[in-house]
Amino acid sequence: MTPSLAARHSWFEATARHRIAGLLDAGSFREILPPAESQPSPHLAQLDLPGAFDDGVVVGCGRLAGQAVLIAAQEGQFMGGAVGEIHGAKIVGLLRRAILEKPAAVLLLIDSGGVRLHEANAGLIAISEIMRAVLDARAAGVPVLALIGGSCGAFGGMGIVAKLCSAILISEEGRLALSGPEVIETVAGVEEFDSKDRALVWRVTGGKHRYLMGDCAALVEDDIPAFRAGTVELLAAWREPAPTLANLRATQHRLETRLAAYATYRDGLQVWAALGVADPDAVPMLDRDSLVALKEGLPT
Repeated sequence: MTPSLAARHSWFEATARHRIAGLLDAGSFREILPPAESQPSPHLAQLDLPGAFDDGVVVGCGRLAGQAVLIAAQEGQFMGGAVGEIHGAKIVGLLRRAILEKPAAVLLLIDSGGVRLHEANAGLIAISEIMRAVLDARAAGVPVLALIGGSCGAFGGMGIVAKLCSAILISEEGRLALSGPEVIETVAGVEEFDSKDRALVWRVTGGKHRYLMGDCAALVEDDIPAFRAGTVELLAAWREPAPTLANLRATQHRLETRLAAYATYRDGLQVWAALGVADPDAVPMLDRDSLVALKEGLPT
């Protein structure tokens, strides 16, 4: 059932700590490296830039519907959730801990534009270490779920991290892509992509588009209880597949087929029509339940 707008607790507008508090069982969260033990970025200090005691990411453990989970939540309100050395090391440490403790899942609450450019190579290395750690955790049989619905979306390196996870749960407000709209416009020009056209941005990177394309396992409302219910449902049915060469080749073939089918399209409307949506112009106005029903009725 869709909650009324007045009754919603928006995931998009919430801070990282509010998302954790609403997602996990009440009172179960215990922060790893709390404020008294954490360390801000030394790189930002050298540039005389303000830091944050948690370096923009909260990590810890708790319970979800009674099951033990590890969780990391990026804070988009601090430097756009960008990943620096300390920020990345906290996520990597959490994922390595998962291999030892074997929780029911690791939950990555992604809200990030990607690498923190102020930290240059240290930020890039941090992203690569997160990617490796995600794959190591999955190879050890621990599901890693990405939850996307914050104001910064999941772009750059964290967009890649999201796609390396076991599954993605996203809201309509969530966005997922390799390059952000402003980056595309800067590199290729406004004729290629107008980042100020917000409707176009959401038609190309938004949650509805990603769900219709099969990039995400679940679409939920922009509501913290909806994210919790969706994560519980997804985790209950999830069985982490063993990594095999055959699975990798099947994924590669699917991506090549997708590239051949849609590479020349410039708008989600064109893609939706090619998918078999009878009225693509109506998609942006559909509510979550109608969108899910639409996807279930598409040709396979």
